[in-house]
Amino acid sequence: MKKQKLLSNAEIASFCRQTALIIQAGITPSEGMDILIHDTISKEGKELLQGIGDSCREGNYFYQALESSEVFPNYVVRLTALGEESGNLDSVLLSLAQYYEREENISESIRSAITYPLIMILMMFVVILVLIVKVLPIFRQVFVQLGTEMSPLAQSLLRIGNTLSNYSIFFTAILFLLIGVCFFLYKTPAGKKSAKRFFSHFPLTRSFYDKVAAGRFASGMYLAFTSGMDTYQSLDLISQIVENDDMNQKIERCKQEIDQHSDLPEALSKAEIFSNLYSRMVAVGFRSGSIDVVMKQISKNYEDETDRQMSRIISIIEPTLVILLSLIVGVILLSVLLPLMGIMSSIG
Repeated sequence: MKKQKLLSNAEIASFCRQTALIIQAGITPSEGMDILIHDTISKEGKELLQGIGDSCREGNYFYQALESSEVFPNYVVRLTALGEESGNLDSVLLSLAQYYEREENISESIRSAITYPLIMILMMFVVILVLIVKVLPIFRQVFVQLGTEMSPLAQSLLRIGNTLSNYSIFFTAILFLLIGVCFFLYKTPAGKKSAKRFFSHFPLTRSFYDKVAAGRFASGMYLAFTSGMDTYQSLDLISQIVENDDMNQKIERCKQEIDQHSDLPEALSKAEIFSNLYSRMVAVGFRSGSIDVVMKQISKNYEDETDRQMSRIISIIEPTLVILLSLIVGVILLSVLLPLMGIMSSIG
């Protein structure tokens, strides 16, 4: 089978949900892959499903078939193995589908929040560029015909425009380089990882990414607990999916506390993974034997918090960029129009 790139969150969620429904209907994974092949349009998808089905028919476990395809994260493979061992594979796959659907929603929210400001910044750049390269030279000719000079600010902007025109090839190359960097950060796995690392440390976005990491931790713990995984295994596995350096350090500290005979609530509290309120909720859930339910609720709360914070960020960025664009364009035009109006009024 042709080696494929890792599946996206949406693709994993769709695969897990459809496979869970097939298993709930009493159909074996190998037969289920044949059913999914008929509903798959892409050639790569058909090859993937065919390879998984063939592996199952050769006597391998379902999780081994997923692992051999090399397109599923280790997190999916490990939890699928636990689901097969415990006899609740359908429940595990449904939980995985829900988890990756949440991950896709978070990623989509982040993309939406970043895309709009980038478009606005590009529009600002284009409008300002047109003004200083095309419009200001026309006004300069008018001032020359009137026998006067433009304002110092307008002259400075005009010099910038002339420089951009004279070195247009150089600036165009820089522009394409920036577009290439944005494409790298947006499309490639290494670029996405670098962008996440930057924004997780950037002061204005750090708190948001901390909440995203805490929500992923809680969601992963819920999924691991419901799959029958013990605490230490869960922490090892979740450290691979949070994609946050600070959270990974906290997880390591949590594991050290457990090694020193602390229980899970105490270890989570000392590692400062959750806020005080959520740490108390974990302690209550641990004592009552419902820690999985508590983790699910904490995950939902963090998801709601990140949605609200994302909405606030967008509500601030949008009018700020519009106001900034209006001010810059207004200052450029006024630097030319006000002296011109003064000259025209004196002539009149």
